[in-house]
Amino acid sequence: MSLSNNKIKYIKSLKEKKFRNQYNCFVAEGEKLVFDLMETCKCQIVAALPEIISSRTDINAEDIIVASEVELNRATSLKTAPSVIAVFYQPQSDINEQYFNKSLSLVLEGVQDPGNVGTIVRIADWFGIHNIFCSYDCADVFNPKTVQATMGSIARVKVTYTDIIALINKSNKLPVYGTFLGGKNIYEESLSKNGLIVMGSEGKGISRAVEKLVTDRLFIPNFPTDIKSSESLNVAVATAITCSEFRRRHF
Repeated sequence: MSLSNNKIKYIKSLKEKKFRNQYNCFVAEGEKLVFDLMETCKCQIVAALPEIISSRTDINAEDIIVASEVELNRATSLKTAPSVIAVFYQPQSDINEQYFNKSLSLVLEGVQDPGNVGTIVRIADWFGIHNIFCSYDCADVFNPKTVQATMGSIARVKVTYTDIIALINKSNKLPVYGTFLGGKNIYEESLSKNGLIVMGSEGKGISRAVEKLVTDRLFIPNFPTDIKSSESLNVAVATAITCSEFRRRHF
């Protein structure tokens, strides 16, 4: 079976959020990413070169298609066509309340770059943080660029889009951390095993409304402190440093 024009059209339509929402599906490209996701996510379609189909014994999909390089090149959103393109059903993001209250979670407010969101999902996975809550104006985690940036971590980290002010208010027993230029040195402050870590947008940081709900204001100092450096860190880099320091204290 070849990759038909209708299937190519369907795969390409999933580049747009309205169609991802309509079909409750997303696209992943590349052998490693696709087969990492296949371990935990239900796969609708796999289209791959003949040598991939014949050599892999772990293909688990509703529709398995032997595709040519030309067909994959027509379907891909990448500059160079991969050997495998797959369509997955979007995983459910139900949250275990008991686990949530005893663990660290990330909260992203207005992070709009797909690459940053995807990298943050990967960072969360590395540091064993299994829940990320995003404001509705964050980049879509199922955007093809975001999916690629997660490098498969989207299969292990639950990403939930929600009203983050309501979320924080509902979780009033948990400490709420945020990074600010006027905060206290993260390397000198007491950090808990559980709580919410809020990371703000690339250009504006954490909004005033959310800032009012932050209980612990943190600052990542530059080194050496007496020499002028860049004004701020990329949000994904700041997230990595923050998560690393939290984990270093308790593991």
